[in-house]
Amino acid sequence: MATERLILKELGRYKIGTWADIIYRNALLHADRLAFVYGPQRVSFSQYNARVNSLIHALNSLGLRKGDGIGIVSWNCLEYTDVFGAAMKGGFIISPFSPRLQADELDYIINYSEVKALFVGKELLEIVDRIRPRLPGVEHYISLEGAAPGMLTNGELLQTFPKEEPDVQVEEDDIYLILYTSGTTGVPRGAVYTHIRRLEDVRTMALQLRMEPAMKHIMILPLFHIGGSSFFWTYFFGGASNVIMTQRSFDPEATLKTIQDEKATDIHIVPTQLVIMMALPNIDKYDLTSLKRIWYAASPMPVELLRKGMQRFGPIFEQGYGQSESGPDITFMSGEAHLVLDRSPEEQKVLASCGQPCIWVHARIVDEDNNDVEPYEVGEIIAQSKYIMKEYWKRPDYTKEAIVDGWLHTGDMGYYDEKGFIYIVDRKKDMIITGGENVYPREVEEVLYRHPAVLEAAVIGLPDEKWVERVHAVIVLKEGQKATGDEIINFCKENLARYKSPRSVDFVAALPKNPQGKILKREIRKRYSQ
Repeated sequence: MATERLILKELGRYKIGTWADIIYRNALLHADRLAFVYGPQRVSFSQYNARVNSLIHALNSLGLRKGDGIGIVSWNCLEYTDVFGAAMKGGFIISPFSPRLQADELDYIINYSEVKALFVGKELLEIVDRIRPRLPGVEHYISLEGAAPGMLTNGELLQTFPKEEPDVQVEEDDIYLILYTSGTTGVPRGAVYTHIRRLEDVRTMALQLRMEPAMKHIMILPLFHIGGSSFFWTYFFGGASNVIMTQRSFDPEATLKTIQDEKATDIHIVPTQLVIMMALPNIDKYDLTSLKRIWYAASPMPVELLRKGMQRFGPIFEQGYGQSESGPDITFMSGEAHLVLDRSPEEQKVLASCGQPCIWVHARIVDEDNNDVEPYEVGEIIAQSKYIMKEYWKRPDYTKEAIVDGWLHTGDMGYYDEKGFIYIVDRKKDMIITGGENVYPREVEEVLYRHPAVLEAAVIGLPDEKWVERVHAVIVLKEGQKATGDEIINFCKENLARYKSPRSVDFVAALPKNPQGKILKREIRKRYSQ
């Protein structure tokens, strides 16, 4: 990298408070240090900067300019980082879409995002090709891994365009990222983030993780999720390494082998993945002594599972709680706070919490009138920080509901104790978290009501040993109609992402209702809890 020997002057090329500054800083000061590992590929920080520069020049050649939207629908891969970097440094707005979505879901969310260029992973080429006529705003399609008919190729763009620094300057308040969440109505909402909001979050995480450049993080969570993305870029921010795992479904043996072979220090999991790893009969054959931290999030960890995990892996567990709109980190539970296994049952109760408010986060629990509740009284968790989302993309009505006087209303119900530990007890909006994925019942119910035999339907979450919660449908059939559970499940899989589809179905004669005819899900849940 040509720095004309004036390396300190060069460090000031991009503005403080932007991701462009972080990418360039790492390339200058840690040029040969390992940034990413993806299978046999190993990319240094200086090589990554060059890749990003080439992609920015390529997008500029296609007519895209600062402020334009670029979308990506793919599973994790090295090229995914190129697209993020182009947005971070080139001033584009990146919209990562879930590759689990079905055609109708994808076409809606891509049109809503207003992206002009769409990067497509190899497993998504067929579905994207099918919906191309329904995406009038997308001007350019780019295949991420290898050639594809009717698309440009990311690799060829990197080889063709120059590696010099682009002539663009981003500002800390520029929007660079939109992350999508379904919302209770099932209509996608885009949580909008600026450079400085995301950097405030990763700076908080870096402090709490006690970030050091020698760390090596195994990336098994998807980059299109706020949690996975936040953790991934925190390690990048700190000059540490990320090992990118590409599996479409979690492969416990491959993950453990990678920890062993790469001598990884950190991994970020959801509770379901711990269940799967703990169930391996040959887990002890792997050398996991390099592992210093297992961070868990996305759904509550059953206390008994956490206890077994700590007995197997040691006192290396830490936890966070947040959501797509909160940036995400609201609470943090340190490794030290977990060290209660040899203490009284009363002291062990803290393992059921999600920790205390993060550094630079204010959290409160309030009643329906927005009054603060007393310890152990259940209310809604609200949060305030410098890194909650700016707004919902193109939805000021939803933004006004979610952010009131600077406080994000999470919709999660919980209580707190005298030490400020927060305990989540329910979700105000009936959201189900299965395998770390958020599922909103109404979205599933809308599909169930499209089945010709279904009269009424209610979807709830039930405890599950593997998935922590599973999607369960309770159905009343139309008079004279028949259907099987497998038929209902397959119907949903044809119309929804698979993780949203019910894993179990019950048929009943009637659903409990209030006098106004509203289905009482609390009564349904109570029935199953008994």
